[in-house]
Amino acid sequence: MKIKSIFISLILFIIMQGCGYWPWHKSEEVSTVPQEEEVDYVDYVNPYMGNISHLLTPAYPTIHLPNSMLRVHPERDDYASEQIVGLPVAITNYGGSSAFNISPVSGTPANLPNVVKYTYDNEKITPYRYSVFLDEDNIEVDFAPSHRSGIYTFTFEKESSNTLIINTKNGKLEKTPTGISGYQWIEGGPARIYLYLETEQPFISAEKRTLLTANKDTNEFFLMTFPSKQINLRYGISFIDAQQAETNLLREINTYNVEDIAEKGRDEWNEALGKIEIEDDCKNAKTVFYTSLYRVYERMVNISEDGRYYSAADGKVHNDNGMPFYTDDEIWSAYRAAHPLRVLIDSEREVNMIQSYIRMAQQSSDGWMPTSPEITGDSRRMNANHAVAAIWDAYCKGLRGFDLEAAYAACKKALTEKSLLPGTKTPNTALDVFYHEKGYFPALKEGEKEYVKEVDSNEKRQSVAVSLGTCYDEWCLSQIAKELGHLEDHALFLNGSYNYRNLYNPETGFFHPKDMRGAFIQPFDYRFSGGQGARDYYVENNAYTYRWDVPHNPADLIQLMGSPEKFVENLNQTFREPLGKSKFEFYAQLPDQTGNVGQFSMASEPSFHIPYLYNYAGQPWQTQKLIRKLMNEWYRNDAMGIPGDEGGGGMSAFVVFSSMGFYPVTPGSPTYNIGSPMFNHIKINLSNGNVFEIEALNCSNENKYIQSATLNGESWDKPWFSQENIDKGGKLTLVMGPRANKQWGSALENRPPSAEAMPSAETASIP
Repeated sequence: MKIKSIFISLILFIIMQGCGYWPWHKSEEVSTVPQEEEVDYVDYVNPYMGNISHLLTPAYPTIHLPNSMLRVHPERDDYASEQIVGLPVAITNYGGSSAFNISPVSGTPANLPNVVKYTYDNEKITPYRYSVFLDEDNIEVDFAPSHRSGIYTFTFEKESSNTLIINTKNGKLEKTPTGISGYQWIEGGPARIYLYLETEQPFISAEKRTLLTANKDTNEFFLMTFPSKQINLRYGISFIDAQQAETNLLREINTYNVEDIAEKGRDEWNEALGKIEIEDDCKNAKTVFYTSLYRVYERMVNISEDGRYYSAADGKVHNDNGMPFYTDDEIWSAYRAAHPLRVLIDSEREVNMIQSYIRMAQQSSDGWMPTSPEITGDSRRMNANHAVAAIWDAYCKGLRGFDLEAAYAACKKALTEKSLLPGTKTPNTALDVFYHEKGYFPALKEGEKEYVKEVDSNEKRQSVAVSLGTCYDEWCLSQIAKELGHLEDHALFLNGSYNYRNLYNPETGFFHPKDMRGAFIQPFDYRFSGGQGARDYYVENNAYTYRWDVPHNPADLIQLMGSPEKFVENLNQTFREPLGKSKFEFYAQLPDQTGNVGQFSMASEPSFHIPYLYNYAGQPWQTQKLIRKLMNEWYRNDAMGIPGDEGGGGMSAFVVFSSMGFYPVTPGSPTYNIGSPMFNHIKINLSNGNVFEIEALNCSNENKYIQSATLNGESWDKPWFSQENIDKGGKLTLVMGPRANKQWGSALENRPPSAEAMPSAETASIP
C-alpha cells in the first residue's frame, strides 16, 4: 500500500507540474470551477483574479454583460477590506466609483448616515451574477445585470418594516408611484446618468432627505419602507433622460426573478467566451485564459439606447442610424492587443467602435481623433494618438463598414494640429513646432525649470516616449494615406515614422533625450533619470522599456544596433540587468514598472511585444522560452495573479493571445508573431465564420519549444504568419519538445516583416 500511495502521489505531482502549477501555487479558495462535472466557458471565469494589486490599480470583479452599458462591482477600499459601501447601481467609467447607491436596512433607521457600510460574508461573483450576505445585518443580497438595467432581491431576517435607502451622490431624486426616478452628475464632466427604479412590493412610505457634501454637492436620499421580509427591485439607467431609463428597464427586464435574468446573462457570456475553444486538462490555466477573455469584454461599452446615444463630444443626443455607439476606452493600452483580438473574433463590434471614434471626432469642435474617450468626453490620458493604429489594423486585416477617409482626416488633424503634450488637449505649442521641424520632442535637463505653460505639471514632457509613439502613429497614418492614394502624405508620414533615429544614441544603444540644441541630456542614467515615473523623458517605465518602442520597424532597430547578434545581446541585457536600487527605492520612483524580470516589466503595456522581438533576430526559441516563463510566473488563478494595472482588457488581451501561441507585435501589419502556446488545442471561431485551429502536439509546461510546424498541411519554418493565412480557416500544427530547436524559424530571410524603407534619404517635415 505504501508503494501504491507513493506512486499515486508521484503521478499527481507530474500532472500539476505539467499544468505549470506547483502545490504552493494552488488557489482553490478563489476558483469558481466545479471539479467533477462538465462546465461551460463562463464557469472558468474567476473575477477575483488580480483583485490585489502589486502596487497600483487592481483588476475589478466586474458584473456585466459583454461590452454593455451597465457595469457594477462591489465598492470597497480594496480586495481585503472588511466592509463594502452600500450596493452598486452603475459604474460610469472603467474603474470609477458607483453612480447612485442602494443600502438595505433592517427596520427603520432613526438617523441617516452619510455612508452605509456593511461587513459581509459568502460573497460570490460571476460575470452575470452577484450575491453577498451582509452578516451583521442578516440581509441576503442577490443581483443580476442586463445591458442597461439590473435586478436585486433583498431578503431580511424578519417579516417587519424594512428599509431601502436610495441615494444620488450629486443630483436629484423624485418619487414615482412604484419607486424612484432621478439623475446624478458624473464626476469629471458635464454628463448625467439617469435612474428609473421600481419595486415589486409596494412601499408604505418614501421619505426624501437632502444633505450637502463637503464640496457642496447635493446628496439626495429616499428612505423607502416596506412591511416585507423580501424586497424585489429592478432598475434601468440612461445617459439620455429618466424616461429612457424606464424604457430601457421595461424592454430588458419583465420579471422580478433574479434567476431568470442571471440565466440569460450566463447564456450570453457562454456565447461570447465560446468564440475561442480550449482543449486542455489544466483547469487553472483555462481559468486564467477565460478570465482574461472576460476582461477584454469590459471595454468599450455600447451606450446606444433605442437608436439614440448621448455624445460627450458635443453634449448632444444623436441618432445612431443602426450602428451602435461605443465609448470608454484607453486606446494607449487597448490598441496593442484588445482591438486586434476583436478584429479576429468580434469584427462587427470592432467596426462599430471605430465608427464611434470617427463620430466623436466629427462631433467635436476641433475635429481631432480622441485618445481616451469616456462617457464624460476625451480624458486625454497618456501620450500619442494611437486610435490611428486601431483603425489601420482593422482595415489592413480586412474590416470594412467605416469611413476610412473620414478617419484619416481626423487622425491627420490630431497628429498635425493637436499638441503632442501628454494629458492635454491644446493646439500645437512651440514644442510641437520644434518636433515637426526637427523630428524629435525636446527635453529639459534634470532640474531645469519648465517654461512652456501648456506642459502638464504632473505628466511632464515625456520627450522620448512622445517622439517614439508619434513615429509609430505616423507610420500607421502613412499606410492609410497610401491606401487612399494620398501619395505625398504617404511619403511625408513614412519619413516621419523614422524620426526615432534622431534620438538613438549609437554609443549606448538607447533612445536618449536631446535638448533643443540637439545635444544628448547629460549626465544620464537609463534606469533612473526622468523623475517620478520617468515622465520627464519616458512614462511609467524607464529607458530599458523604451529602447524597444519601435514596433513598426524592428528590422531598422536591428540595423541601428549593428547586427542581429547585438540586438539579441541588448534584449538579453533588458531581462538580466538588475534593478539597481532596493525594491523600496525602485518602486517608489517607478510604481508602474512591476512584474520585473531584470529591467523588463510585465506590468506595463509598452513591454508586451518585447519578448517576441527575438523572432526578428533569428532566435525564436528565446521568445518561446520567455513567453512561457512570463505566463507561468505572472498570470495565475489567484487574487494577486496579474502583475500590474490591467486597464480593462489591455493586459488581459496579451494573455489571451500569448496563451494561444501568437501575438500582434505590430498592430497595423496583418501579421502575427508565433510564441509558445499554453494549450494542446485551440479553436478560434473567426468573425467571418471560418475556424482557425492551433494544435500543439506534446504541449506541456516542460515541452515549450517548437520542434517543427505545419500550416494548413504544409511545412512552416517562419516564426510568424499572416492574416491571409488564417482568414479562410485552417490549422497551425506545432510539434513541441523540452529542448530548443535553434534551427526552426531562425533564418533571417524568414523573420517577420517590418516597415517599408523611406522613399528618400531626407527626413521630411510636417508643415
